[in-house]
This record gives sequence, C-alpha cells and structure tokens, in this order.
Amino acid sequence: MSVQEYFSLVVTDYTLRTITLGTAILGIVCGMLGSFAVLRKQSLLGDAISHAALPGIVIAFLISGAKNSNMLLIGALVSGLVGTFWISGIVKKTHLKSDTALGLILSLFFGFGMLLLTFVQKMPNAQQAGLDKYLFGQAATLVESDVWLMAIVMGVSLLVLLLFWKEFKVQHFDPDYSKSLGFNTRFLDVIMTTLIVLAIVIGLQTVGVVLMSAMLLAPAAAARQWTNNLGIMIFLAAVFGALSGIFGTAISATSNNLSTGPLIVLVAAVFVVISFVFSPGRGLLFREIRHWKNRNDLQLHKTLHFMYEIAKTHEDISHPHKVKILNNFQGYTRNSLKNLEDREYITVDGAMWSLTQKGYNKAMNLYNQQENSYD
Repeated sequence: MSVQEYFSLVVTDYTLRTITLGTAILGIVCGMLGSFAVLRKQSLLGDAISHAALPGIVIAFLISGAKNSNMLLIGALVSGLVGTFWISGIVKKTHLKSDTALGLILSLFFGFGMLLLTFVQKMPNAQQAGLDKYLFGQAATLVESDVWLMAIVMGVSLLVLLLFWKEFKVQHFDPDYSKSLGFNTRFLDVIMTTLIVLAIVIGLQTVGVVLMSAMLLAPAAAARQWTNNLGIMIFLAAVFGALSGIFGTAISATSNNLSTGPLIVLVAAVFVVISFVFSPGRGLLFREIRHWKNRNDLQLHKTLHFMYEIAKTHEDISHPHKVKILNNFQGYTRNSLKNLEDREYITVDGAMWSLTQKGYNKAMNLYNQQENSYD
C-alpha cells in the first residue's frame, strides 16, 4: 500500500482512522505539555515518569487478573504520580539535585517494573497479559474508546492552559516574580505535573515506556528553535507532534514489519534536525551565514578604515590613489574592493580608487566607535 492509498483509506477504514486520530491527538497533547517541560529544563522528567509507570501497569494487571486497558492506565497514572512526587520530595528533602533524583527514580521504578513483568510472564495467563507491548508500544491495539480518552485529555489540558495561562507563563520564565505576585506556585506545579503524567500515560499504549519521553520532548525542542514566544512555541510543538503521529503512522502502515511507535519518534526527530539546521533564529545554517557575513563585514570595515587613513592625508577626500597601495594592507583582496564599490563606499577607475563621501562618513563612524571602545 502506497502513502497515497493510505491517506485515501483513512476516511473509510476504521482501524487506520482510529490509529491516525489517536497518534495525531497524542502528538498534540505531548507537544503542548512538553513545551513546559523543556522550558522548565526538566527534559528527563518525561523519561522518569514513563519508566515509573511500568510497575503500576503490571500491578494493575495482577490485581484485576485481566488486561483491561482502563485498569492498566489507572495503575500507570498512580505509579507515575507516585514517582513524580517522590522526585520532588527527594529534591526538597535532601541535598540531591533534580537530575540525580530523576535518574534514581527512573532506574528504581523501571527495575521494579521489569522484575514484576518477568514474574507475570511465568504465570499461566501470561499470554493474555501482553504487557511487554507497553515497553515499545503497539498502536494497532488502539480502539475508539482510547482515542476518545486522548481527546478528553487534550481538551482538559487545553482548558487548563487557557485558564492558568498568565500564571504558567510567569512561573516558567520568572518563578521568583511569580511568588511575589502571590501565585500558588506549588498548586501550579502539581497541575502541570499531573497533566504531563496524564499525557505520558495515554501514550504508553502507542509509543511505549522506552520512547515516550522522546515523544514528549522532540516536538517542543523543535518548536523552541523557531520562536521566543510561548504561545507560538506551544502551537508549533502541537503541529510538529500531530504531523509526527500522522506521518509515522502512514509510514508504518505502508511498510512491512515496522513498528508505529519508533517511526513516530523518528519522524519527530527529523523535525528536530530540520529545526536545528534551518530555523532562522537559532539554526546552524543561518548561524554560519551570519558568522560569515559578520566576518566579511569586519574585513570590509578594516579595509575601509585603511583607505580612510590614506585619504585623510589629503584635503580632498576624493583624491585618487593607486590600487596597488592597498597591497600593503594584509586583509586586502580584489573581492573586498568590489564589495566596497558595490556599497558605494569607493569608486574605482582602472588602477585608481578614491573614497566617496558616503565611504568617508562610514569610516569616520567606525573610527569614532573604535576610539570610544578604547575609552
């Protein structure tokens, strides 16, 4: 099946429509909430929460005795919240930093979850469990009720962001100022953390424990390269997340033996790479272009200053001079002479050059700036 056939079947085929809608909504939710995790410099938080959810999934199965998706998600939610607040408690009650607490809880909960998973696989109903699918996700198991749950979480997240937009914005950019305004920062932290845990939990079935943190952070990291405006960043992150879900699902559906979750993450990684390279403000390509332009301008200014030192020895600044006199200047090139002429700083007549009034004024400004910098 080609990609074109896939998109034509999305409207009519129940399974494809469900998976595509589910992954797109998941991408939107992760993009919106992941933006705040990136801005709070808590990139490892998503990784810790997703791994902390694993023992909750297994314990929920052991309690219920059946693979009920709602029960498993509740177990993941409880376990994820416990792990998250343990991280917060460790940071506040001990001298350990947040990255140490995140790594500690991540390894502890994931190790405990893998131990429980090994125990479950030896049980008589192990085949019914299929809990190993939560490690890397299996989007094909999504049903309409899962999509509705994702849509509800997306709606709740959007509503909360709109209601507390000012508070979240101030808190994430200036926590101390937020406290001085009387905002309940503890309450805001709990709300945001709970929403992030919810986003991770609903994505475990699709992307899996191992890759869920990438789904949370990649769209936000890509969006951060394009703007300094929080609202625009959240919008772009949601778009990147949705497109990652749609195209990752499309590639998986049109190929054989390619898992949907890893492909979604890889597509999100492509958006990150493109953003890191081509974004106008922070992209590597435009940074190199600006560096080259600044270096070229600096070379031109040095050459112009050298010409100014020669021209000011005459009463008439337009007095012509031989081009070969510029050979005494180490930075002189034919290209720099052509660029100065194009900018109308000098005029060239055969083997002679002369400074224009515009070039003289520019050189005077550069000379004054240099003098002021020495002062």
